[in-house]
Amino acid sequence: MKRILFLTNYASPYRVRFFDELGKSAQVTVLYSDRRGTLSHRDEKWFEEGEGGFRAVQLGGAIGKGRRTLCFSVLRWLKRDYDAIIVAGYSSPTAILAMLWMCLLRIAFYMEIDGGLIRESSGLRYQIKRFLVRLPSGWLSTGKYPTHFLTHYGADPKRVVEYPFSSLFDRDILTSVPTKEEKQALRRELDIPETRVILAVGQFIYRKGFDILLHAAKELPEDVGIYIVGGEAGERYTNLRQELGLEKNVHFWGFRTRQELAELYRAADVFCLPTREDIWGLVVNEAMAFGLPVVTTDQCVAGMELVEDGVNGYLVPIEDPDALSERLNQVLSSDMEAMGRESLRRIQGYTIEKMAQAHLALVEERK
Repeated sequence: MKRILFLTNYASPYRVRFFDELGKSAQVTVLYSDRRGTLSHRDEKWFEEGEGGFRAVQLGGAIGKGRRTLCFSVLRWLKRDYDAIIVAGYSSPTAILAMLWMCLLRIAFYMEIDGGLIRESSGLRYQIKRFLVRLPSGWLSTGKYPTHFLTHYGADPKRVVEYPFSSLFDRDILTSVPTKEEKQALRRELDIPETRVILAVGQFIYRKGFDILLHAAKELPEDVGIYIVGGEAGERYTNLRQELGLEKNVHFWGFRTRQELAELYRAADVFCLPTREDIWGLVVNEAMAFGLPVVTTDQCVAGMELVEDGVNGYLVPIEDPDALSERLNQVLSSDMEAMGRESLRRIQGYTIEKMAQAHLALVEERK
């Protein structure tokens, strides 16, 4: 059985599911640099313990916290007796230390990214990023846009392997779009009074662009309910909702478990992610798995990879509430069921099982 070592920051739910699945066919050891308690922006219920299919190691001796965590203890794990060593990301101090150490010892390793957007940067910043991206002997990318990101910073395109990035198992993808009757029944259970529903999921942080969605909501019909789910809204968003006169049809719902979110996805008509920047955006995968059309921005990599204008949703420019409201109105007045079917068709290849298969194939090929 192949032996695989991963280095990542913390035990996000989608990663735990993926490691468990990969652990069915390989001996997987995962090193975490960040501790759960340092992630104050995450609800404790967001984490998952997993099924024990892999060995989880919390690195000790950490200096700093969050993205600035440096764990010197990572060095003792970096050996040649693994069939593959994979570093998730490239910018954390622990990841940088690990990559430099393996280069010094001439230990081959892969860099894996969940996505990527090319940004204008200063000469020094560009050179540092280019230096780091060029360190591995191979790269794992989630699609054509992340691959372009890697090659822009010096990765060899011949050694970039693309894999389907997902938080979903095969069983999580619906076989058909819920009927209008099924949606109405769910809305009654969830106490949703509106006849049409737009769902948005994410933390109430500036990057997610929920303020833009609120401004766009002014141009939507009164029978459309907007439900923003994922955490505490805070005064900024509640005050803006009041200023715009949207208390009646814009609803802020706190954190929901996966099971509770599944009901909301099934009850909704359209999914919206008005993000200013997401190097992927797994909520787009999840919405498509429930047969929803998706309206997101041209700075959401999942949308760029998976959404086609007029087919299963739309991409809009960031910071443009007029374009957002126009496209939402367009979807709401279109054949949403047909768009939803296309979302289901496109997301079939993006599952944790296929994600694990792609990683195993990489390891087999290397040997």
